[in-house]
Amino acid sequence: METKDRILEGAETLFMRYGIKSVTMDDIARELGISKKTLYQHVSNKNDLIGQIFGCRMDEEREEMEAIHREATDAIDELLHIAKSVIRRLRKMSPAALFDLKKYHSAEWKAFETHHQNFIYQMIKRNIERGMEQGVFRTNLNPDIISKLYVGKTSLVADEDLFPLSEYNLEELFRQYILYHIHGIASMKGRQLLSEHMDGTLENID
Repeated sequence: METKDRILEGAETLFMRYGIKSVTMDDIARELGISKKTLYQHVSNKNDLIGQIFGCRMDEEREEMEAIHREATDAIDELLHIAKSVIRRLRKMSPAALFDLKKYHSAEWKAFETHHQNFIYQMIKRNIERGMEQGVFRTNLNPDIISKLYVGKTSLVADEDLFPLSEYNLEELFRQYILYHIHGIASMKGRQLLSEHMDGTLENID
């Protein structure tokens, strides 16, 4: 593995385990067995490191979503695989790291959130248009409006004031949310297809 990749992967592991604020650049260099000089040859500072980690994760997510789009048998199948992907990512997310990111690195968080929301909008809009063409989504939908509503509701799911992590499980929140979304836009054919794909639930997400 290249040194740059080792740095990004190792730093992310430490951030997810201990939170972002408590992990220093010294901690990262020591954990990876490299000098701080080597570390700073690849990243300018902690903010740059965080930005690069998110950049890599966005690239990975984009590649995965494109693969899902290509391989899915229909728009319902695509949405369910998107949900599985998101839930797998949520399982890796540390509430402490997310809190630190929003509080102490707000510029990096906002840049990532804006980029991510734009990506989600395009992905969902394409999925809705596909589903309408296939007859599994209602034909009277406005893909632009529904996609923006989806993005907005996704932000609500991640809002800790509304859904505090001490009271709600992120995975269960997203399961309920994706089923709410599908049932709201699916045609009769789409609901039957949903039942065939998952027996009406997302409980077997792994």
